[in-house]
Order: sequence, then structure tokens, then C-alpha cells
Amino acid sequence: MLKWIQGGISAVTGLAEPEYGKEFIHSAADKVNEQQINPFNTATSDDLKWLCPDYTNVETSTFYVNDLNTGIIGLAQVIHSNIVGLHQTAQFNCRIVDSNDVKNFNVWTSTKLENFRIDGTNFYADNLKIELNEDGNQFHVVANVNEIVSLDLFFTRVTDGCKLGNDPNTYFGDNVEEPWGKIRHIFWPRNKLVGTINIKYEEPREEQGNQKEGEEEQQLKSFIEKTIKFTEEKPALSMFVLAFQGMKPHHAAKAWNFINFQSDEYSVILIEFITPKSYANTKVSIGIVTDSEKILSVATNNNFEHIDSTVDSIGWPVPKAIKCTFNGISADLSDDQVKKMYGENNGTLKEQEIAVVNVNLTNLIERIDVMNEIPQFVKNIVSGVAGTKPYIYQYAGDEDFNIEINNKKVKGLGMLEVIFISEHDDEELVNAVAAVKLSDE
Repeated sequence: MLKWIQGGISAVTGLAEPEYGKEFIHSAADKVNEQQINPFNTATSDDLKWLCPDYTNVETSTFYVNDLNTGIIGLAQVIHSNIVGLHQTAQFNCRIVDSNDVKNFNVWTSTKLENFRIDGTNFYADNLKIELNEDGNQFHVVANVNEIVSLDLFFTRVTDGCKLGNDPNTYFGDNVEEPWGKIRHIFWPRNKLVGTINIKYEEPREEQGNQKEGEEEQQLKSFIEKTIKFTEEKPALSMFVLAFQGMKPHHAAKAWNFINFQSDEYSVILIEFITPKSYANTKVSIGIVTDSEKILSVATNNNFEHIDSTVDSIGWPVPKAIKCTFNGISADLSDDQVKKMYGENNGTLKEQEIAVVNVNLTNLIERIDVMNEIPQFVKNIVSGVAGTKPYIYQYAGDEDFNIEINNKKVKGLGMLEVIFISEHDDEELVNAVAAVKLSDE
């Protein structure tokens, strides 16, 4: 979900758009409903190929880590961006955190990649490779791009890969054949993770009030070297997503919500975004629920609720908890069976409650100021774009995640993100932000 960060000039700038209306967004979910087919469609190896168009876009390949044995959670991510077809950049991001001790073990790196190239499903750069095997069921990720984190990991698909419908793209514009922009996601929702992560990080220490003047900073630092191993006997679990965004982020969405939850028996994934008013505040939501062997449902009618939101010092209404209800149909139903269900319900699909996710947002990994992650000259331009203030709120844990799947309570390890990009037009939010500003004055 950090593809905002390395989007380049064209991906983070631009004036506010007119109010086009809902007819100018053609979501993958709407297309599934119009075709009256099952939202679940199996993703093939061809779907895992990088798109690499010659216009401005940001494309990410993200592998998530959920180790139920130790509470280690995180991600390894490649971001590839193309600026107006003239300049390409690539970045490797890595987050490794102990969800039981976020304050003392929370490692983040972001490293520019050199001499990168893309070959179908594979990505290469100096000291980095991501390769899909011939069977199309395992990625091998090797990264030694900085001195802080190195990793050698095998991600083996446990369930089918999936995409939303026959065409997983959401298009913006008046013509889907020549869209102004598009967003796409391809998933491996549940994977077995085996391999090694080596980390070198600064040892947490108490502030020292009697520090001698002129003492070398390095002398005050001590570093811990840690090796994390995931074995065949004790593997971690993982989710993988290949994401494409061929549009300015603040034009495509004003907010995002994200869940990656893994347990011994189930996986629950959600990625959704809400467009700005220019596209009628349209929600595009993809929810995936699996058991330990197969996909149970791909749901598009999901209700992600922010609970007890309080406007923070940044000016965003940060929730204290969330509740997300996944409403969908069985992935086992054929398209013919689904079409029959539409017919029996006067053109509507009768969906069931598949899963309910309740999360207390107490274990904050980090509040990321996206503007701090982009170059100064880009900041100077973006500062003139009214209302654009992107922040990512990342949470993780086990006890805070309360899941029910088919009325069965499930415990596991999850990561959740709430992302705000541009100012909302919701009257209640506007009044709340105004109240905070007045109190500050």
C-alpha cells in the first residue's frame, strides 16, 4: 500500500478535477455485477506479469510476512514507477516488526535500486531478484540492497491466486477502451513462507542526560544483529499482491483501507479505496476469505467502518477501532449458477455474511508522512495542491484482531492500514477538523 511514496512528479501533482460523476468510473466490481458472474476468477501466471506501460504509472509487487509462531510481521516490496514515459525509477522497501514489541523492534528500509530490469513476471536489480518458478506457484525473493536488511525467501502459493472477474481493472474516464487511468490488483491471498531474514538494527537505549560534549555519535550506538528463520517445520504465512496504479493518487482516491490477516485455518484480505467527489465518492472494495486450502469467497460488497474517530494533530479523523463485514457468495459457484441467482432475485445478488473483522487500533506500527518520503522539489509542487495531505496509519497484532468466519471465532496475526490522501467533503469531518483548528487557536 506504499506505492504513493515513489510515484514521481506526475504521480503526485495535478490540480483538482471537475465533478465528473459516477458514470466516469468503471469499477471491476460493477463489471462483475453487470455480467452477473462470480467475482472470483483464478489468476494465471500471465496475470502476474508486470504491465510496464509507457505512460505515467506506479506498479508494486508486495510480499507480506505473518509469523504466527513469533509475532513477526512485515513486508518486502518493489516499487517501479514511470514518469510520463521518460524516466523510470525503482525502490525496494522492507518493514520487519515484532508486533509484541513494536517500540523496540521496528525496522524500516527504503533503498533506491540500480540497473533494474523486468522480464515478464520477474524483476531484477543490483543485489536483488524476484523470480517465479516454472510451475507458477512459488516466488523466490533475494535482496541484499542495504546493510540493514538482507533476505532470502520462498513464497509458495497454498490456495489459488485470484483476481476480480474477467477484467480486474477499474477504469477512469468516459471510454474504457481509452481510459484516463486505471487501477488493478492481482492476489495470492495465502502462501507458505520459508527462508531467512538477517537484520542489523540499533539497540534501543535510554536517553543519557550526562552525555559528554563532542562525544562521537557512533560511540553512543550499539547494534543488534538478528536472524529470523522460517522453516518447513515452522513456516510463516504470507499474502502477495501485484498492484498497478496508472493515475495520480489524489485523483483516483481520497482514502484507502487495507487488511491482511492470517491464521492457522483462514486468511482474510481486504483492499479498498474511495474516490474523491470528482468520481462521486465511489467505493471500490475487494475482500478475499480463504481456508487453509482454497478460496472461500471473493467479496465486493464489504462494509469497512471507522469507529470512534478522533481528529489528530495532523487533521485526520483517525479511528480507535474498525469493523469490517465481508458480504459475498461462495467461490465454488459457477457463473451459470450465479446468473441463475440473479434471475431468482429480480436482477440482484443475494449475498451472505462471510466474515466479520473487529480490530482495536491500539498497536500503531507507524504514522507515515508520505510527503517526507518524496524529494523536496516534488514537495514544493505538491504544496500547491489544495487538500493533499497523505498519511498512512499502520497497525499490527494478534490480540487486537477479532475475526468471525461463518460464525466461528478465529485467532491469528494481522496488519491493517488506514490511509488518508486528500480532504474529504463529508460535512461531519469538515466540522470536526474546524473544531480542532479553533481549539488550537
